[in-house]
Amino acid sequence: MTHAPDAAAVWDALGGDPALLSRISYRPRAGALPARLPVIELARACVGACALAAAEHAATRAGRPVGGVQVDDGAVATAFHSERHLRIDGRAPVNFAPLSRFWRTADGLLRTHANYPHHRERLCAALGVGADATVEEVAELLAARPAHEVEETVYAAGGLAVALRTPGEWAAHPQGAAVAARPVLTRERVDGAAPRAARGGGPRVLDLTRVLAGPVATRTLALLGADVLRVDAPQLPEDADTHADTGFGKRSARLDLRDGADRRTFDALLAEADVVVTGYRPGALDRFGLAPQALTERRPGLVVASLSAWGAYGPWAGRRGFDSLVQVATGIAAIEGAAAEPGALPAQALDHGTGYLIAAGVLRALTDQAAYGGSYVLRYALAQTAGWLVNGLARPAPQPSGAPLEPADWLAETDSALGRLRHALSPVSFAGGPADWARPPGRWGADAPVWLPRG
Repeated sequence: MTHAPDAAAVWDALGGDPALLSRISYRPRAGALPARLPVIELARACVGACALAAAEHAATRAGRPVGGVQVDDGAVATAFHSERHLRIDGRAPVNFAPLSRFWRTADGLLRTHANYPHHRERLCAALGVGADATVEEVAELLAARPAHEVEETVYAAGGLAVALRTPGEWAAHPQGAAVAARPVLTRERVDGAAPRAARGGGPRVLDLTRVLAGPVATRTLALLGADVLRVDAPQLPEDADTHADTGFGKRSARLDLRDGADRRTFDALLAEADVVVTGYRPGALDRFGLAPQALTERRPGLVVASLSAWGAYGPWAGRRGFDSLVQVATGIAAIEGAAAEPGALPAQALDHGTGYLIAAGVLRALTDQAAYGGSYVLRYALAQTAGWLVNGLARPAPQPSGAPLEPADWLAETDSALGRLRHALSPVSFAGGPADWARPPGRWGADAPVWLPRG
C-alpha cells in the first residue's frame, strides 16, 4: 500500500518534501481501531508523518538518504491503547476516577473530568457538594440542572465539565466556528536565527506537558534519541500510572517557577535547550515568560510546540480540557453513539494522534532549522484534531478480513524503579531506527534538573 492522502496533507502542513512520501508503506490489519469515524486513517496519517519526519531527521544528521518507513496497523492500534495495555507488576492502571463520567441532566447529558484531586475539588465546589461527594449524590443534583448552565458554572470555578453536543451544535458554537476556520496544525518560522551547529547527541527537549498528547509527543522524541527532561511544578500532583505509561526514555524533575532559585535553574536549562513543548492551557505560563514568542526571543533558534485543548483563540481559549471532553463537545460522542446514548472513540485518539503530530512537527522543524536557521512555533489543539477527524478525513475504508487484532506482538516487558512494566512499543518505525526506548520511566520528579552531557 503506498502513501495515503491523509499523511500527505500532514506532511505538506509540516513543510516536508512531497517526494519523500513514497518512502512510507502501510500494513492494514483487521480490527484496528474500528469506529464510525476514520480513526485508523487518522492514526496511520499521524504515525506515518511522524515516522517519516524521524527518518528524515536521522538521515540528515547522518548525511545519508532517507530510508523506508513502515506503518503497521497492529503497532499503531496497540500504541494508541498504551495506557490500557500498561501493567505494573501485573496490575492494570485505573484510567478514570468515579466522578469522571457522563451524567444525565435536566435537559441532556454532561461529561465531567475529575481525575486529579484539584479538579475534583473544583468540580464539587462548583456544584455545592463536599469533596467526598458520592456518584449518587452528584447524579441526583445534576438531574435537576441544565447541562449548559452546569458547564459554565464548573468552568468558572476552574473545573471541567462539557455538555454533549451534536456536530451541528458544535459548528454553530462560537468556539466550534473558530476551530473550523483553522487547519489541523500551524507552523511558523518567526525569525532569521542562525542554524544551530551540529553537535553530538540528540536534541535537548524541555517537556512542560501533562496528560496525554504532550507526554506522548515527548515520549516519542525520547525514543528517537532526544534528551527529554520533563519539568513539573511540585504543587501539582501527577498520576503515577500515567507517568509510568508516558515516561519512557525521559527524566523527570520538579521546579517551582515562583521560587527564585528554581527559576534560575530553569532559565539555565532553557539557555541550552533546542526544543520546548508546552501543554498547559493558553496563558497559564505567560507570567513566567514562557509564551511561545517570548521563548523564541529568549532563545533564538528554538523550536516551540504549543498544545491546548480548545485552541489559543475564541471564547474557550482559556479553558482546560481533555480528550474525553473534546469528544463530547465536538460531536464525536454523538456520532459514535447517539444523542441519548453517547459513544466514544475506540481509543483516546485525539490525544495519541496529536502527540505524534507534535513529534512530527518538532522533528521537521529541527531538520529545517539545521539547514536554514530560524526559530519555529508550532501550534496544536485537540479540538483541531477532532475537526480533522470529523470533517477532513475520508470515511473509513472496508476493513480487511481476518482474525481480531491481538496486541501481543507489539508489547514488551522491562524492569524499572516503578516495578516490572508491560508496555506498548512505539509504532514509529523506519530503517535503522530504534525498536524500544533506551531507558524505562523513573520515579516522578526524582531526577536532577540538569542536561545530560552531549556526545
